[in-house]
Amino acid sequence: MKKVMLIDDDPTMRTLLKTLLELDNFSVIEISPVSTETIIQSIITNHPDAIILDVHLQTLNGIDLVKKIRQYCYEIPLNVIMTSGEDLQYACLEAGANYFLLKPFMPATLIELLSPPDVVV
Repeated sequence: MKKVMLIDDDPTMRTLLKTLLELDNFSVIEISPVSTETIIQSIITNHPDAIILDVHLQTLNGIDLVKKIRQYCYEIPLNVIMTSGEDLQYACLEAGANYFLLKPFMPATLIELLSPPDVVV
């Protein structure tokens, strides 16, 4: 079972995403962003397969946060999907995100990014 970490300060969005992901058999770790250090420690402790990270957090900047995640968690293979209501795709990918989703996005699009097709050799 793949582990997905949700980093979003909107409890409604976290609840919706958690429900969606659990229906597709993902294990979900919810993080209400408090500090960069807390998030980094949680990533190191939990070793998620993917992170869904909102760009606009109340106390943190998601773009700065993804840079720190890449700096301190480089040994953990992570797919980072960043989300925003503004088209910040270039900035997010440049900062270290693997993917960017413009809100509102289709749930199927998110699941596709988290479930790459099996490679047939």
